[in-house]
Amino acid sequence: MDNEKLAIRYWLWILSVMVLIVGFFWSATVNAEPKALIMKPFKQLSEQSKECAACHKKNNPSIYAQWGRSKHYGANVGCYECHKADPGDKDAIKHEGHHIAVIVSPKDCGQCHNQEVDEFAKSHHAKAGQIIGSLDNFLAEVVEGALTLNGESPAAVNGCWQCHGSEVKVMENGDLDPTTWPNTGIGRINPDGSVGACSACHQRHEFDMVQARRPEACGKCHLGPDHPQKEIYEESKHGINFYAHVDRMNMDSAKWIVGEDYDAAPTCATCHMSATRELPVTHDVGDRISWTLRPAISEKIDAKDIAMGKKTKSWQDRRKDMRNVCQACHTKSMIDSFYIQFDSLVELYNDKFARPGKALMTTLSKEGMITETGFDEEIEWTWFYLWHHEGRRARHGAAMQAPDYVQWHGMYEVAERFYIEMVPQYLELVEKAEHKGNKEGAERARKVLQEILDRPEHAWFTGKEPESVKEARKKAQAEFKARYLSESKE
Repeated sequence: MDNEKLAIRYWLWILSVMVLIVGFFWSATVNAEPKALIMKPFKQLSEQSKECAACHKKNNPSIYAQWGRSKHYGANVGCYECHKADPGDKDAIKHEGHHIAVIVSPKDCGQCHNQEVDEFAKSHHAKAGQIIGSLDNFLAEVVEGALTLNGESPAAVNGCWQCHGSEVKVMENGDLDPTTWPNTGIGRINPDGSVGACSACHQRHEFDMVQARRPEACGKCHLGPDHPQKEIYEESKHGINFYAHVDRMNMDSAKWIVGEDYDAAPTCATCHMSATRELPVTHDVGDRISWTLRPAISEKIDAKDIAMGKKTKSWQDRRKDMRNVCQACHTKSMIDSFYIQFDSLVELYNDKFARPGKALMTTLSKEGMITETGFDEEIEWTWFYLWHHEGRRARHGAAMQAPDYVQWHGMYEVAERFYIEMVPQYLELVEKAEHKGNKEGAERARKVLQEILDRPEHAWFTGKEPESVKEARKKAQAEFKARYLSESKE
């Protein structure tokens, strides 16, 4: 009897262990990150796509030729597989006997490329179309523009929206509203409710990975006075090496792993998206970024989510992944030192100019010394240039190792804007308010500025530097001048 009881207990124990093991693996499977679908080519091109191809070959030969060079063509993925629509879809139209949609949205692409779409949906790119209410959009719609195109500003339609994305609207007759289409903005809001435009980076109808991996793909939007990443990249050693040795970049490699398939230089895709020996490809372009360099005052990339109580990948983990990219070409000590330099520049900008500038603007608003209308006073333009243009250029220059953008296009212009424009304009507004009777507000406003200028980093401007510092600078200047003059005589 005792042996029977022992046997029963033994088998019950075995059964319990098996249940726990099965439960563990079932739970892991349920909670796992979504995996990419295993894609296999169709056996043949569908009859619908054959009809499309025959017509487009005649009427739109370039579209047909581009598709013919694509991987879609090789997999028998034709026009209909991407453009097919249900009759009830908001943007569905009847075309040559078939229901189709002009727009191919991430929802459509996700039928095959599900993992890429899921990753993109978590990215800042996916939110790019949510610009209503931003200062940039106010400029384009109101200050620069007028609501003359179906109730919208042509400046916004042709400018901001083409990068950020429009909210594509369908007119009563079923046509796409020309105010909102054509548009390949990265954060486009589509009629099917999805957000994004895969064609922002993967241009139709070839969807060539070489084109998407090149820096010019990102340069459509990431360039210009307020976010010149393309120009900064071209100045950097990374950019110089890329263009000098593009023939060694192996751009058409299927896996394209830095350090294995290429070693000449990274592109934007290398650092922000592409695979390393340890990291997979990601379509969340912020997944390896530790600072946000966009706002007036930079903060760590996870700060906003943490403040809102959201669970998010920490900036430390993001930086760890970016360092993983760097180490394919650089030693640990070099990477460590780079981040020390980069962080110090961001903190210098934040502490010396951005936080003080923000404090001055907040004070003017609080004391009623500027109106609620944006950009109707000179100091608002000054402040906007300081952080939105020059401050960003300095920070991005440091992030991507472009010294001229840090110095002459960046911190030099930030300093001039702050000391020579913003401070005098601030004092003028304070004095104006005082003359109108707001003496207490003027006193408080002057105190805010004085507390800022009393800090050591502004001592040169107020004439309060220690004499030893002044003398050391004079000596260095004299030595430089003597050396320069002696060299010019040789």
